[in-house]
Amino acid sequence: MNDPNLSTVERAYQLARSGTCRSVEEIRLTLMRERYDAVQAHLSGPSIKKDLARLCKAAAEAAPDDPQA
Repeated sequence: MNDPNLSTVERAYQLARSGTCRSVEEIRLTLMRERYDAVQAHLSGPSIKKDLARLCKAAAEAAPDDPQA
């Protein structure tokens, strides 16, 4: 879901919390595929990478295991 009202950073946090992306790299690739602007620049700082990774991990731990994985 590509919401044109969300900034690149807002969408990154949305993806991290959703559990659809398991890493910052997956978030980066998804944002580029969705044609968000300046993805590399927005996600290059150590603080945002650490925060997004923490959210991805929390979402993965909260999600039930996928029996087909």
